[in-house]
Amino acid sequence: MARTVLLFVWVLSLSPARGQISYSIPEEMQKGALVGNIAQDLGLDLKRLRAGKARIYTGDSAEYIELNKERGVLLIRERIDREALCRQTTPCALHFQITLENPIELFRVTVEITDTNDNAPSFKNNEKRFEISESAVIGSKFVLEKAMDADIGLNGLQRYILTPTDHFKLKLDSQIDGTKKVEMVLQKPLDREKQENMSLLLTAIDGGEPQMSGTVQIFITVLDVNDNAPVFTKPVYKAVITENSAKGSSLTRVSASDADKGPNGHVSYLISNTDAVSEMFNINENGEVCLIGQIDYEIATNYQIDIEAIDSGGLSDSSKIIVDVIDVNDNSPVINLISRSNAVPENSLSNTVIAMMSVNDRDSGENGQVSCTISDSIPFAIKSTAPGFYSLVTASELDRERESVYNISVVCADEGSPSLSSSVTLSLQISDVNDNAPVFERSSYEASIPENNAPGLSIFTVQARDADWKQNARVSYMLEDSSVNGVSVSSYVSVSADSGAVHAVRSFDYEQIKDFRFRVRAQDGGSPPLSSNVSVKIVVQDQNDNAPQVLYPVQTAGSVLAEMVPRSADVGYLVTKVVAVDVDSGQNAWLSYKLQKATDRALFEVGAQNGEIRTVRQVSDKDAVKQKLTVVVEDNGQPSRSATVNINVAVADTFPEVLSEFPDPAHDKDYNDDLTFYLVLALAVVSFLFIVSIIAILSVKCYRWRRGRMFYKSGANLPVIPYYPPLYADVGGTGTLQHVYNYEVCRTTDSRKSDLKYARPSTDSIISLDSTGTHTLTHAQRGKLSIDSEDQILKQK
Repeated sequence: MARTVLLFVWVLSLSPARGQISYSIPEEMQKGALVGNIAQDLGLDLKRLRAGKARIYTGDSAEYIELNKERGVLLIRERIDREALCRQTTPCALHFQITLENPIELFRVTVEITDTNDNAPSFKNNEKRFEISESAVIGSKFVLEKAMDADIGLNGLQRYILTPTDHFKLKLDSQIDGTKKVEMVLQKPLDREKQENMSLLLTAIDGGEPQMSGTVQIFITVLDVNDNAPVFTKPVYKAVITENSAKGSSLTRVSASDADKGPNGHVSYLISNTDAVSEMFNINENGEVCLIGQIDYEIATNYQIDIEAIDSGGLSDSSKIIVDVIDVNDNSPVINLISRSNAVPENSLSNTVIAMMSVNDRDSGENGQVSCTISDSIPFAIKSTAPGFYSLVTASELDRERESVYNISVVCADEGSPSLSSSVTLSLQISDVNDNAPVFERSSYEASIPENNAPGLSIFTVQARDADWKQNARVSYMLEDSSVNGVSVSSYVSVSADSGAVHAVRSFDYEQIKDFRFRVRAQDGGSPPLSSNVSVKIVVQDQNDNAPQVLYPVQTAGSVLAEMVPRSADVGYLVTKVVAVDVDSGQNAWLSYKLQKATDRALFEVGAQNGEIRTVRQVSDKDAVKQKLTVVVEDNGQPSRSATVNINVAVADTFPEVLSEFPDPAHDKDYNDDLTFYLVLALAVVSFLFIVSIIAILSVKCYRWRRGRMFYKSGANLPVIPYYPPLYADVGGTGTLQHVYNYEVCRTTDSRKSDLKYARPSTDSIISLDSTGTHTLTHAQRGKLSIDSEDQILKQK
């Protein structure tokens, strides 16, 4: 449904009623449909609508429009039927006011309801019958029933069509009230002998879109000889009647004459209105018009009665009666409080609006003129701000200590005779000003929260009291803007504005933050508001959320670590020490060690506090070389967390004994064709180089042997150079830290060879087995081997 919104705003000179705005909407709009953006059109902020408790005041009228304060728009509350609301009155409009408080403001709003084509023309009767004499002359007129269309303008009744048009044509005459008089005019003589009965169709059509119509069937019986129609003495009659007149009261008498004699000259009267007029008035056979309904000036100020005079031959004439209603003073003024303040501060300025009211008297003229007064002994005055609107304002200074409550009686009287009046009493409290700031219960707050808390957890509540009253004592809480570790404190905690409850925004981690400080401000609801702040410290409590971490011995996947214990080790020999840490604090970080598994539990023990692994008894030759220990490190939290570490211990005095016990960690691998090719090529190259090296060594050997023989034969005396081996490293004893031996043992590509290759150790006391199978000796062993002759070195190789 198309609609056009017409908007205009103007500012009134009187203070509380600031302006008026008008809209135009079509009737029958859906419930909830948009009328207009009242906030934008009035230049008001949405916050002002909510804070000012904006509402619609319609007086005692039905509320068809509602205000949505969240969006600032006017919406359809109930379907509007223009015809039921205004009937034929145009323009049809709704008038209401929008009021705001703190400060009090009034805006008038007019919503014009435009007509839509929702009513088809209709006739009161479905058929109309005429008995027409065959002697009726051409040009004889027959009054037809007028169609009624509740719509107006183009949507109302526009034209009539009469079919067929063989004997009659349609004649329309405009009347004073804007309607058309519908008559059927004879244009061809009637002949009863040829056609005694006729059927015509009268169609009434409106101008709406789409077009709508109504029909009435006309039946004509042709009679003989009645050739004179009745004629009213006046084309228009006028009458007056006082409202509240008794039923049966006579308005006027009408008269029509017929030149015929006998039955053809007998005239009867009827009211042809099809609307509510026919239910209000009646006309008898003598032409006297009487009241049969309840007359009320406030409902209608005048009536138009259509009357007809019909003779027995079916000929007729029409006329109209204009009835004016006279008003009487039968309505007292109605006082409606549009807005009021229950309390005002004692420091209010003069002319501060206390209440706004509308006064309406449904009477007219002097009967509807109203004036309002209040007592002169109170510091208030009443002023007229617009026709029908009054404001109650302060007239002088207020003193709460002298008078805290006023009961103000407003009397409104009209100027009728006798005068009618109404009154209303307002109770007004005088309130104090906001002169006290909120005060916290403590000078500072400190609270704790366990780490790993759920976001939104309530930590504690701050409380502040305000000695003021009502709104001035309403305290709200907010965070002071600050940062913690470079991050806004609002990302750590939040404060409930109403209760002061402090909630955690995130989950805290004790290992990242142990405590932080911020400030909370308490602000009252006064104007201007007063506030105070307090310091708050939040301490994060540690939880046992971290398991111990073993730092030593380091667990590796590519090699086997072993601690060397000589068989000569005594009781209490320090094998190694397990070193672990826990990032938690307090008792959550207190660590204890215990031996979970061991190849021989009777041989080793673990210090519960220091993690030292020592021998419990003397090591014997029967003890296995390979010993595997599993140590569990537990913290003291609830529940406790733990970590385990596996330790390989070699009980042996010589390295070959160690190597024979530890497994070959090499893994069989699947080689593709390319890798096989390169391995074969590498084997060939190595074999070639090996043969070349053997030849070179044999050549050098032969060369040196021949030279030695030559020196021996010559009898030369050679000096003897003594050789002193280096000192051996201390690998035994007790009380020293462990000696770690790292074995990286791999088979060669030839599985028949059992040679092992030793990688260079990181310290002199570590044995390392690399993946090639060559044996790298310790510093002490290299010193021992330096005593052997060159031939022995070659044999060893």
